[in-house]
Amino acid sequence: MQQHHTDNPNQSDGHIVVWDGLIRLFHWTLVLGVVTTYLCAKYRFGHLHVLIGYFLCATLVVRLVWGVVGSRYARFASFMFTGKETVQYLRTLRSTAPRHYVGHNPLGALMVFALLGLLGLLYLTGLLTLACIDFDGPLVAAASQISDQTSFLIRHLHAWLVNIGMVLVGLHLLGVVSGSVQHRENLVKAMLTGRKNID
Repeated sequence: MQQHHTDNPNQSDGHIVVWDGLIRLFHWTLVLGVVTTYLCAKYRFGHLHVLIGYFLCATLVVRLVWGVVGSRYARFASFMFTGKETVQYLRTLRSTAPRHYVGHNPLGALMVFALLGLLGLLYLTGLLTLACIDFDGPLVAAASQISDQTSFLIRHLHAWLVNIGMVLVGLHLLGVVSGSVQHRENLVKAMLTGRKNID
């Protein structure tokens, strides 16, 4: 489990650096990028929607690589929990002193993996839609292998994934608020500064 270490070089003055610069940049770039692509799709700025989509695909690849080779709390291995650990954490939420994690807690970890998985599907269906409907993009060679009916199903799936994403984002925000209250820490500020209190 994640514990505090007094010899941590990122720890000082009652604070510890948890989220490195790349993680924070990915997080806020994703927020801005997703909102912008949604508005571009809604108001039919198709070319800009595609360009930002390409950029977001690249940021996801960087995040996946950083999840393997990045800093301690950025690595996926640091927040992979067993089902038993997750259930134990859920039980502590009913107490006045729920278990605290420096990095992601088990529920936060599940949300991270859910969002990354959703983004992967969203980007893949977006690229396939671009290829099969507009005959453009890096997957255009797939257009000849996919029927018209399947192409439109992929386009509708892309739209539905956006709706699912909105639900997950809502749950994520709820988790941020409840986690901030229960653990008496400002998680939004932590994602801005990268630092958390360790008092």
